[in-house]
Amino acid sequence: MFYRQLAMFSGQVRKIFTLLTLLGLGLGTPVLNRCAFAQPQPSSQSSSGQQNPNQQTPPPEAGGPGNDVGPYAIPKKKEEPPPPPPPPKPSKVEGMPDYSIRVDVPIVNLDVSVMTKNGQFIPGLKKDNFKIYEDGVPQKVANFSQQEAPITAVMLIEFASTNYNYLYDALNASYTFASQLKKEDWVAVVAYDMKPQILVDFTQDKRAVMGALNMMRIPGFSERNLFDSLYDTLDRIEGVEGHKYIILISSGRDTFSKINLDQIIKKIKATQNVTIYAVSIGRALREWLDSHGYAGGIQSTDWLQADNQMNTFAKLTGGRAYFPRFEGELPEIFHDISADVRNQYNLAYHPSNTKLDGSYRKLKVELVGPDGSPLKVHDQKGKEVKYQIIAREGYTAKHQVE
Repeated sequence: MFYRQLAMFSGQVRKIFTLLTLLGLGLGTPVLNRCAFAQPQPSSQSSSGQQNPNQQTPPPEAGGPGNDVGPYAIPKKKEEPPPPPPPPKPSKVEGMPDYSIRVDVPIVNLDVSVMTKNGQFIPGLKKDNFKIYEDGVPQKVANFSQQEAPITAVMLIEFASTNYNYLYDALNASYTFASQLKKEDWVAVVAYDMKPQILVDFTQDKRAVMGALNMMRIPGFSERNLFDSLYDTLDRIEGVEGHKYIILISSGRDTFSKINLDQIIKKIKATQNVTIYAVSIGRALREWLDSHGYAGGIQSTDWLQADNQMNTFAKLTGGRAYFPRFEGELPEIFHDISADVRNQYNLAYHPSNTKLDGSYRKLKVELVGPDGSPLKVHDQKGKEVKYQIIAREGYTAKHQVE
């Protein structure tokens, strides 16, 4: 009897416990969850002794996450000192309007070479030895320097399907110039026939220059559009800083360029800081044809015009033109060009004519002694040496834009 009552009591206790468990699952869990979001969980280990894998500690102030799944952290900025206070503004005068004055003072840069008649550079000249005239008006030299510096040059080479002698002379002259380059020099190679083609852009790698020349083997067209190619080259190098040189290796003839001679001359006059050295090709062939009666009057006139164009391009920019007859002349020619471009006097002055009217202004450079008379140069033996001054003939002033 006693055991039967104990069994019945135990069953009732289990039913009550089961009911309380169900009530705990239905009502107790949401309450616990709400409490979990309202209060942060402790960072200590749980009752089971294991760390919570979903818990992330905030990263240090200037570091990244502590493990692979930690949150990103913004890098700490360096503490910079506060900026200095602005300078005090001048006290304003009552009744005087606010205004500012800005004056653009133009400056003209001029590269001058002083050479003996046999092509030797004359060093040791001073600032007071130079006298510059602009449209006949004396100018005061503001800056003066003389140093041997690297060059920035473009080899503009005629590469047309005309005659093997022209092609041979062009390549021979190009290889001769490339062999005299120094490692600090910047050189680009452009070949032209119907249109210019950049074989290699400005580089200091001599092997790249030689590789570009090695590509010139089979020309495509017989046309020689010299004016268009020279105009395009001047356009491309106009934005390059510093003084630039164009080594024009060409016959000087032009077939049917879009622009004419007057337009290319105007472009040359308007382009500053560019000097053209012209080296003619095909001279031996011309003289052979002339001596054998194969060159008529029109042919001879074309050749004379081509030579005149090469001379004009060089003289306008302060360069020189060469017309070699034999292959053996090329090393000496490019030695002279190298001496010219690496040893120059750099002059600068502020023109007295400050008008920005886009006009062309002629330049003239003279050498004077301490007393103002023409400078006399003597060699080591005391003998007077004749010299020549090589500089550009003029420049085009900037045009003010309304």
